[in-house]
Amino acid sequence: MAEQLEILSAEAHRNLAMHRFAGQHPHMVQIVLPEVEAAASCCPVFLAKSPETGRFALVALFGFAPGEVLVEGADTGSAAFLPLDLQRQGFFTSDDNIAVDIAHPRFAQGASIALFDETGSPTIAMRAVQRAIGTLMGSAGQTEQFIAALVQGKLVEPVDISLSFDDGQTVRLDGLYSVSGEALSAIDDNEMIRLFRNGSLQAAFAIRASLRQVGILARRRNDRITQPSLQSWA
Repeated sequence: MAEQLEILSAEAHRNLAMHRFAGQHPHMVQIVLPEVEAAASCCPVFLAKSPETGRFALVALFGFAPGEVLVEGADTGSAAFLPLDLQRQGFFTSDDNIAVDIAHPRFAQGASIALFDETGSPTIAMRAVQRAIGTLMGSAGQTEQFIAALVQGKLVEPVDISLSFDDGQTVRLDGLYSVSGEALSAIDDNEMIRLFRNGSLQAAFAIRASLRQVGILARRRNDRITQPSLQSWA
């Protein structure tokens, strides 16, 4: 369905309501630097190259294939980590304004969460959307700088992960990168202090440590092979 973007306003959208979320939770979501440590607490965090630009982005992995959600609570929107990009579903920026895509499934029939109250002020739910958009926009440059520092410091390495399951399937994770533990340990003291002070070191270690989440998700997938699961959070 084509986008139908409109500048959001209390007057024009007083009666517009939204679902908490819409559609199926994606198996991979792009995140920004302030989200890394929270994401790493429950799912693997990688760097992935954009097929269009060839540039790295930070991504959180919720499953191993499209349509698969393995992080506990993610399929109902109640996981320990909820990406900002999903919190702002259906909302975008247009210059200094927030725009709303009224054709987005989040605003489909049956939506009951108001965007504005009777006084025309944003509701609590709408303020959460505004904060999500603000953080995403405000962290874009910081995230790019972090990724550039990892690349320039030769801290990025490709990951080669192949998983086998009890149903005979083998899943390979291709095109993903992580932070090299060996390269991290070789950083000189001055660079270590610099990275620590700007918050990059903590995020780099969190990305590296999040690799252990791959095994956790793999065990969860194996446990669910013969158990149908609900994968909708509309």
